[in-house]
Amino acid sequence: MKNVYFDSAATTQVREEVVDAMTRVLKENYGNPSSTHSYGRSSKSLIEQARKTVAGILNVKASEIVFTSGGTEADNLALNSAVRDLDVKRIITSKIEHHAVLYTVNQLQECFDVEVEYVNVDSCGNVDLQDLESRLQNSDKKTLVSLMHVNNEIGNMLDLKKTAELIKSYNALFHSDTVQSIGHFPLDLSEIPVDFTAVSAHKFHGPKGAGFAFVRRNSGLKPLIFGGEQERGHRAGTEGVHNIVGLAEALKLAYENLEEEKEYICSIKRHFIDSLKKEIPGVKFNGACEDEENSTYTLINVCLPVSQEKALMLLFQLDLKGIACSKGSACQSGSDQGSHVLNAFLSEDDRKKPSLRFSFSRYNTKGEVDYVVATLKEFINS
Repeated sequence: MKNVYFDSAATTQVREEVVDAMTRVLKENYGNPSSTHSYGRSSKSLIEQARKTVAGILNVKASEIVFTSGGTEADNLALNSAVRDLDVKRIITSKIEHHAVLYTVNQLQECFDVEVEYVNVDSCGNVDLQDLESRLQNSDKKTLVSLMHVNNEIGNMLDLKKTAELIKSYNALFHSDTVQSIGHFPLDLSEIPVDFTAVSAHKFHGPKGAGFAFVRRNSGLKPLIFGGEQERGHRAGTEGVHNIVGLAEALKLAYENLEEEKEYICSIKRHFIDSLKKEIPGVKFNGACEDEENSTYTLINVCLPVSQEKALMLLFQLDLKGIACSKGSACQSGSDQGSHVLNAFLSEDDRKKPSLRFSFSRYNTKGEVDYVVATLKEFINS
């Protein structure tokens, strides 16, 4: 039995260089960054250097980077403040967003009576920009649009610049969850008129528990967490210096190695798709997985020709074989509502079949792909 990790969209292996950088901080820079003595100033200096590193990569001002515990907090920070402090009365989003957005929007609707609209998606899971424009035209309420850049389940990519320009032409605010894209695609946020983004370090070989929000200058955003003046008053709480340093190191390495690693991971994805088509007749790919221009190179979402009854044992059997991936099935049991993303656009027949997400990193090999495909073929034919 091999051990194969194809779940990097959930979390990635931390780079050795990142572990080394974090370990040095834990050993040597243990001062509280809010303290005024030399120990504190040393820690504070590391945070600000990390902030400059991140800002430089995204081509924004250092003051526009707010370190958080991850993408979920960054999403909550932007959405809550927009409604509570920026007088947003209407939110337009989609039903294929991450739950960090959807659940927050539901809470805001319940607590603040915010009007919520869901933009249409097509049969491939792509956001309908014509429908978005129609919705932007049909209200004079102050509006925030929240649409993710890369979908975490099916990999579809939103044209972020085109979407942002459309939204700003109607004087609406734009928030985008970029958790699955930052570190994998170059983004110049000085050229893309987005107001808020959310980022998580553990998606690009950094530590868990570390992320940041990009907050456009003079946005008026107010804190979600109160208690101190850390992060220029945007986010109270003693900073995890080692995590912030690890985040910046991981992001720097991601972009220094981007082209080489992208080409390698693309070859893994293409080999996976070709092998599945060859070995498993009837396999389908959910979303825009096969479209190299309009989907991320880091994952595929596969609908397998397996009965509902047999599907119940699929993940268990893969785990026994040492294979880690994520369930993406829209309906596998009476108590399981399945993926809200797949439910939004799959046909009724395909919702009854098991779907799996396989996601890749620089640490995967084509040999691992062959092992997984052979395992799936054996299970389907057994």
